[in-house]
Amino acid sequence: MQLARLTALARPVIAAAQKRLPAEVRSAAEAVPVCYEPYPNAGILAEGWEPDILGLFVGHEHLGELTDGQPLPPQILLFLENLWDYAEGDAGVFRDEVRLTYLHELGHYLGWDEEEIARRGLE
Repeated sequence: MQLARLTALARPVIAAAQKRLPAEVRSAAEAVPVCYEPYPNAGILAEGWEPDILGLFVGHEHLGELTDGQPLPPQILLFLENLWDYAEGDAGVFRDEVRLTYLHELGHYLGWDEEEIARRGLE
């Protein structure tokens, strides 16, 4: 499917997910950009990520600072073609996976480790 169509499906899902967040989390969520990509780029793959990864948080955590080791500003990457493939072309499943992947990566932005993300039901 084309990236523009997938992005059009994904954006309202992200906006709705943000509106449902508690106020103290919502402002942080609205501050971190969400970038829609079809697939992970060569640089991401070179870091050892699998080609079928659904999403990725990059940059410093919320309230963190830029460092030499993490010079990128925070952003959430959603790999829409991978999400579409994972959903096997089902728009409803795609929307659910976009929401869940976004919330999972938002958890990383907030500084939550995998255990905390799982405890909050975002795995």
